[in-house]
Formats: sequence, structure tokens, C-alpha cells
Amino acid sequence: MKNIKTGIFLLICLVSLSASHGQNELRPEAGYTPQIGTMVAMLEDLKGRIEEMTRDLTQAETDYLFDADANSIGALIMHLAANEAYYQVQTLEGRAWTDEEAAFWMIAGEMNEKTREQLKGKPIEYYLELWNEVRIKTLEGLRAKDDAWFDANIEEGINNHYVWYHVMEHSANHMGQIALVKNRLPK
Repeated sequence: MKNIKTGIFLLICLVSLSASHGQNELRPEAGYTPQIGTMVAMLEDLKGRIEEMTRDLTQAETDYLFDADANSIGALIMHLAANEAYYQVQTLEGRAWTDEEAAFWMIAGEMNEKTREQLKGKPIEYYLELWNEVRIKTLEGLRAKDDAWFDANIEEGINNHYVWYHVMEHSANHMGQIALVKNRLPK
């Protein structure tokens, strides 16, 4: 009986996931080497789910802070774009940010009082479009790399695969924060 209940529960979960996200398979994206293509599929899945959760937010919802230490959804998305932009230039272009890039992105690098003060007053589309621009460059850069590059160390004990896993992991973590903020929005 317990196995039947567990099986029914798992079936309900899978049907629910299928209804909300379509396919539940990770396959390498076409145009990439196998390992990079799988990472691209994961990055795109997370980004798509975050966009789905946020694309219809009002300005007040985009900027909402549920307490003095919270981050707004807009700031969290800007933080995700900044994180990806940082690793993009580091690993795909082999350079550091220019002073201009650092001035633009660093406000979202550390989530603090200054971030909360400066990252407000822009519609959700602003943040999503910035992230789209970063992602386009990421996808182009990853398309030009191969799995040998993915496995190569950028410094002792850190390879490109781990760096892009971290970008994906970062998105998953902040997707949870975004869901928390959405659940705290005034009704």
C-alpha cells in the first residue's frame, strides 16, 4: 500500500511539472558540445522559469522590499545578470571587467543598502532585457568553446565547468529568493 501511495504521489508530481514546464528532460542544446550543451539547457531552463515567475510584475512588485534587509526582485535579477556578466568576461573572453563595466555591474554584485537604494524605479522588463543581453553573449561564447575547454582549469582547483555550474547554481538559489519575495507581496 505504501508503494502505491508513493507511486501515486510521484505521478502527481510529474504530471504537475509537465503541465507547468513542458518536457522534463535535459538534453544538450543543439550547436554546442555535449557537456556545454547540457549546461546551456540547464541555464536556459532556470532563466525561463525566473522570467515566467516575474514577467508580469508591476513596478511596485518589482521594487518591493518586505523588510529593511530584503532585496527586491528587480535587484535579484540584476544580480543574476551581473554574476553571469562577470564570469562571461572572465572565462569566455579571458579578461576582467573594464572600469565602465565594473561601474555598471558592481552595484548589483553586493546586495546591500546601496543596492536597495539604487536598484529601483525601473520596470521588470528593464532587468529581464539586461539579462537577455548578457545571455545572448554567453550563448555565443559557449558555442565557440568545446568540452576540452569546459574541463580546463582557469586556476588551481577551478575549471570552466565549475564556474558555469556556479552560475547555474546561483540562478537556482536566487529563484528561491524571488519566489519568497513574490509570496510576501502585499495582496
